[in-house]
Amino acid sequence: MFTKKQVDEIRGMLESSQNPLFFFDNDVDGLCSFLVLSRFIDRGKGVAVKSFPNLDETYFRKVVELKPDTIFILDKPKVSTAFFDKVRPLNIPIVWIDHHLTEEEIPDYVHYFNPLLNKQPSSEPVTRLCYQVTQRKEDLWIAMVGCIGDSHFPDFYPQFMKMYPELGIQSTSPFEIVYRSDIGKIVKLLAFALKDTTSNVIKMLKFLRKVNSPQDLLQVNTQTFSIHKRFEQINNKYHMLLSKAIEVGTNSKELLFFQYGGDLSLSADLSNELCYKFPDKIIVIAYMKHIHANVSLRGKNVRELTLKAIESFEQATGGGHQDATGAKILIEDLQQFRQNLMQLIQERDEEKLAEKN
Repeated sequence: MFTKKQVDEIRGMLESSQNPLFFFDNDVDGLCSFLVLSRFIDRGKGVAVKSFPNLDETYFRKVVELKPDTIFILDKPKVSTAFFDKVRPLNIPIVWIDHHLTEEEIPDYVHYFNPLLNKQPSSEPVTRLCYQVTQRKEDLWIAMVGCIGDSHFPDFYPQFMKMYPELGIQSTSPFEIVYRSDIGKIVKLLAFALKDTTSNVIKMLKFLRKVNSPQDLLQVNTQTFSIHKRFEQINNKYHMLLSKAIEVGTNSKELLFFQYGGDLSLSADLSNELCYKFPDKIIVIAYMKHIHANVSLRGKNVRELTLKAIESFEQATGGGHQDATGAKILIEDLQQFRQNLMQLIQERDEEKLAEKN
């Protein structure tokens, strides 16, 4: 969590900004981080960042278009130097809030906040950190969605259950809450809605900025129709892929490796649910498009495995959390990547066996 000084600094910059621009990662944690901050001050524009893994210079056009007085970057592990180079001459303050392990060199004019760098390091989702700043009780359910959407069980879950007992379950597992409760359904609604057209995503953001309760989002009406329609469209494709991946997992040992193509990436969603169903396996979901494979990985200490497996590949990037990472590699390297992972897993098992003996 943040220190009081960090909370006060973020809140001060948030409250003083009259036209903030929020760049947020294109997932539920990123979305809810934006909602928690923008609803607190009731102003600001939000832009979902779909470039992986960084916020690149193509998004500078939104700065030119929207003319913000402060830029907030939420839940992005990397920001391109080219983006910073374009923004710096404009003298716009930049507040960057993140929770990923990073080796990035942060420009000294950027206000960078990451609890992993504190004396008592932690890695709560950015939504939880933003809610620490705002503490707006009307938005507790949004903070809840962002936390469990990022596989984190928040400390305020008992308070949430008192306010919305019909939406949750008696569990401390974020995976069980996601896959067995109505608040989990909201996670999936928003995750799939973010994969809609730009116009529909903008429409959704406007609705979510003003929505009063989670029940308003769960109901199908003129305001939520496109969200639910998109959910149904994607959910059918999702379960087809999930069934195939479960079959692969049932017949695999320590590594569940599943690859697919098409016009829609669902790797993060698939890897999370497969991690829930196969908690003892390393989960690797590769989405192939054009010449690259975007890979989502889950499992114990999988970040270390990922970085070692890609270190010999040109044009490969990777990183994330200790047990949940992503990578982008050339499709021609995909099978070698799989072999590297299998070798690393074998070496790890041999080391554990040697330690026992």
